Amino acid sequence: MSELRSGSGVAVSTLRSHQAAIRIFCDFVCDPRYDWVTVCERLFGTHPIQICFDWNTAVHSSDYEGRPGRRALTRVELQGFFDHADDEVVRLRHTGTKGWLSAQRDATAFKVAYAYGLRRREFQMLDLEVFGPNPHAPEFGGNGVLYVRWGKATKGGTPRRRSVLTVFPWVTEVIDEWVGTFRGQFDTAPRSSALWPSERGARVGPEALGRRFASWRTEVGLPSEIGPHCLRHSYVTHLIEDGYDPLFVQRQVGHTHASSTSIYTSVSSDFRTRTLRKVLDASIAAALSDPQKDRP
Repeated sequence: MSELRSGSGVAVSTLRSHQAAIRIFCDFVCDPRYDWVTVCERLFGTHPIQICFDWNTAVHSSDYEGRPGRRALTRVELQGFFDHADDEVVRLRHTGTKGWLSAQRDATAFKVAYAYGLRRREFQMLDLEVFGPNPHAPEFGGNGVLYVRWGKATKGGTPRRRSVLTVFPWVTEVIDEWVGTFRGQFDTAPRSSALWPSERGARVGPEALGRRFASWRTEVGLPSEIGPHCLRHSYVTHLIEDGYDPLFVQRQVGHTHASSTSIYTSVSSDFRTRTLRKVLDASIAAALSDPQKDRP
């Protein structure tokens, strides 16, 4: 375990997962109900024991164990990334490159991932049927709600489902254009209900999406720590900056506890400055409107 941590630099959560697997195996072979201890004593003259304890294994001591460099993208960075993605689609298409269609798919997938605050598996597993109307927001048409079917499961459970309301008007046009114009050009599209088909299979894999994101990230000069999951961080941060209720944001991203949502939030210094200025201006205005206030 020391080798893994120091040599390959695996994450603490990964290390803890390995240690949990060893702990469970040792519990099994040491359990008297299975007689492994007796059999090993007879065959080898020794017996297995538990080697993973609280004092020598990684513990979950903090709320967030992600890499420090992972963060939300600023609005300028996000717009730059999406603009570059669109430019790459145009360039590949004009040069007659075969991969332009998959680039269009990935560019659309990343926009949808941000627009609904989705995890990588959640947006990779989307189907055509996941969109529906929101009767309270008819302006979004048939894309007023996205029904997530492959949400992050609790330990030992099945994928959790949730509904995510559309908040960005521009994403409805993006979805309609993809479904109506581009998706059907994949040869595999008629045989699959997947929103993101691939050239050879019914559904694009997470590895392909990861490689595409990494390529465009490098080309626009974003740090290597930025990954597809940072689009989810950006969604949470930008909604909070725009004044959405934190409970609404929590429900949108499917967090059970508000503390989980707060980890994702990294509001910009500009937002904090505006918030401070707003409070100060309100305090000054209140004081000027009532000259006798706060006087002895």
